[in-house]
Amino acid sequence: MYDTIIIGAGCAGLAAAMYAGRLNMKTLMIGDNIGGTIALTDVVENYPGFIRLTGQELADNLRKHAESYNIEKAEAKVTKIRHEHNCFIAETNEGKTYQSRTIIFATGTEWRKLNITGEAEFANKGVHYCALCDGVIYNGRIVAVVGGGDSAAKEALLMSQYASKVYSIVRGEKLRGEPINNDRVAKNPKIEVIIKVNVKQIIGDKIVKGVVLDKPINGSTTLSLDAIFVAIGHIALSQLVKDIGVATNKKGEIIIDRQSKTNIPGFFAAGDVCDTVFKQAITGVSEAVTAVYSAYTYVNENEFICPIGNEDLMAKSNKNT
Repeated sequence: MYDTIIIGAGCAGLAAAMYAGRLNMKTLMIGDNIGGTIALTDVVENYPGFIRLTGQELADNLRKHAESYNIEKAEAKVTKIRHEHNCFIAETNEGKTYQSRTIIFATGTEWRKLNITGEAEFANKGVHYCALCDGVIYNGRIVAVVGGGDSAAKEALLMSQYASKVYSIVRGEKLRGEPINNDRVAKNPKIEVIIKVNVKQIIGDKIVKGVVLDKPINGSTTLSLDAIFVAIGHIALSQLVKDIGVATNKKGEIIIDRQSKTNIPGFFAAGDVCDTVFKQAITGVSEAVTAVYSAYTYVNENEFICPIGNEDLMAKSNKNT
C-alpha cells in the first residue's frame, strides 16, 4: 500500500517523486518514458537556476534528485485506474496491480497531428514531430516547420543548424514565439517565415517530396521539401482518468485548482496534462510539488478502507512528521 502513486515520469512526475520522498511518503512512480518530452528539447534557457542546458541534462538532474530519496520506480505504462472505497488501484501493461491512498497524475501530452492526406503515409519518411530526434537526418536539405508558437520557433532554429533552408509555415498573421526566439528566427538567414497559409496535403512517393498549400507562394501552391516537422501543439494524455470521473475541459485537460486538486478527493494532477494556460517545465514542477503537499495533507487527515485481494483492510495513514 502506497501513500501516493505518481503516474508519469517527466518533469512533473520526477519533481513529485522527489518531493514525496522528501516528505517520507511511501511513493511509487510509474512511467514508461523516464524524463518525458523535455529530454527531446535541444536547449532549455528558462528553467530557474540554469542559464542554459539541454533538455536531457535537465531531465537527468531531476531524475537524480528524485532517486536520492527513498522512492520506488516502475518502468511501465498504466493501462487502467480504479477507485474503490477511498483508495486507488493502478493496473499496468505488465499485468501488475498497485494500491495507493492517493494518485498524482502527470502523464503530459502527445504531439498534435495535422490530420491531412499524406501525414500518416509518410510518418518517419519525411514527416516528423521532433527536430532534436530526427533533424540531423536532413543535413543540407530543405525542410519546413509547421506551427506558430514558441515550440515551432525553437524547432525552426534547431533545424537551421542542419538544413540548408527552413520554411516556417504559420497559419496566423505572425510567429507567436517568445520575443527572444522570434528575433532569432527573424535574423536567421536560413529561415523564411511564411504567414497566413495552411498545409493541405503532404506529397511524395516513398518519401516526402513536398507539400500542397492553400494559397500560392512564389507563384505555386506546391512547395518542394525533403521533410516537414509538425509543431502545432499537444493533446493531453488524460483518457485514463475519465473512467473514474475526473473532470476535464473541452480540450481534455484535467481541471485542477491552486492546490493541484481535482474534483475527486485524493486524486491530484500536475503538468501539461492540466488545464493551466501557461505550460512550461517550471510550471509543471511547481504544480507537482503543490500536488505532493496536498496529497501529504490528505493522507494525514484521513483514514482509508482499501481493497486487498478479496478483503477490505482499514489502512490508517502513517502520521508523517
